[in-house]
Amino acid sequence: MSTTQAPVRKLKKPNRAWIRPLEDGGGARYRQIADLIVGAVKDGVLRAGDRLPPQRDLAQELGVDLTTVTRAYNEVRLAGLLDAHGAGGTYIAASLSEQSGTIDLSMNIPPLLNGENFERLMQSGLAQVKEQISAGSLMTYHVGGGSKSDREAASTWLEPIVGSVNPDKILICPGAQAALSAILLAYTQPGDVIAAENLTYPGFLAACRVLQRGVVPVASDDQGMVPEDLDRVCKEQGPRLVYLVPTIQNPTATTMSAERREAIHAVATRHGVAIIEDDPYWLVAGDAPPPIASIAGRSAGAPVFYISTLSKCLAPGLRTAYVLMPESESMEPVLDALRAITLMAHQSTVSMASIWIRNGMAMDMVQKIRQELGQRQKLAAKILPGILRAHPHGLHLWLALPSRLDQYRLIQTAQDQGLGVASSEAFSAQEDAPNAIRLSLGGASDQARLVTALEKLAEILGTAVAPVERRRVIV
Repeated sequence: MSTTQAPVRKLKKPNRAWIRPLEDGGGARYRQIADLIVGAVKDGVLRAGDRLPPQRDLAQELGVDLTTVTRAYNEVRLAGLLDAHGAGGTYIAASLSEQSGTIDLSMNIPPLLNGENFERLMQSGLAQVKEQISAGSLMTYHVGGGSKSDREAASTWLEPIVGSVNPDKILICPGAQAALSAILLAYTQPGDVIAAENLTYPGFLAACRVLQRGVVPVASDDQGMVPEDLDRVCKEQGPRLVYLVPTIQNPTATTMSAERREAIHAVATRHGVAIIEDDPYWLVAGDAPPPIASIAGRSAGAPVFYISTLSKCLAPGLRTAYVLMPESESMEPVLDALRAITLMAHQSTVSMASIWIRNGMAMDMVQKIRQELGQRQKLAAKILPGILRAHPHGLHLWLALPSRLDQYRLIQTAQDQGLGVASSEAFSAQEDAPNAIRLSLGGASDQARLVTALEKLAEILGTAVAPVERRRVIV
């Protein structure tokens, strides 16, 4: 039986029931008009297909310039609520329920998860996973670091990054967070310290805090961790591990040059300290030097644990990450730790990832995401004021704030206007965090909503505000 949707009504006469006088001191007039429209849609006063007054008529009625109304209509159109038909008029396109909710610029989520390409990925993977369920192999225990087939798929994934690798040296983990925690449990004890950049991934800081491992901050510059300061820290603090995000570093977006990677490994080798190389963005970057795990040959002097997760370049819901173990290290200590933490990875999503890798769809999706991120970074560079640090295809950017603008008040104001942003405090390995925020560009469902979010943020940034009580943002 087929079904048809009821036609959307089209009112010939404009709906004026939502119009209210603008308030003095109520903020920018274009914003007040846009808020009136959005609020009316939310309250059901304006419905899909309702016609708005011509811009010139509304400007005269509200006593504002025509450009103010034009800007307000454009704001609502970018949010996906208006259909403009030129001389045919401007109409409400959809209910607010389809567009509501905070635009999250705080979480590093890949874009395009709601698009047709990703839907095709899911359909292709689910069909083959269903066959595995029927065969009875999917719902049993998988506790050995991954099946032979899945580790071979992982080696295919890693080959363009680190070259040809032995599948037997790969561990499959339920996400990079589990991998980090397992390595920390396997190779350190409570009270041990790990060297890391002074601004670093919050998941690593959280794992160290819960596992009672200390974090010693190492100075960084526009190429990442400074080798001379790492040498000092190794001499003075004796860290058991060095933790790095060398490509599109989280949060500062810096990428280490090949020379810097070699210098860092040389310092670690001199002091006999192992390295955790957390590298989620290498494939997205497209121009990064070879990983330290590659150029160092995973030597015994400074063994490198290389982590590649699919969460940042495909989808967080896959909960699949690959750990390339150093040639000199046994897999058993990390396997034991993984069993204690999670027992095993989620085989359904691991199988999905393996299917996508083998049929080439995973790498094709990465390229589409990379292209989308390139477009989003250009939008951000055009809209946002101030000093931005970003990679042309990065998932996030680092925005330094003027000293007169308090980041915690900014975050509160952004939240009040439906925007989520991340405070520098969440990334800081030391007490004093810089006055900056990290913005993630993948959380907006499309570029139009990203533009709306960035323009709102740019407007907030245009006015310095007084300090308020600090609020910690964990991402």
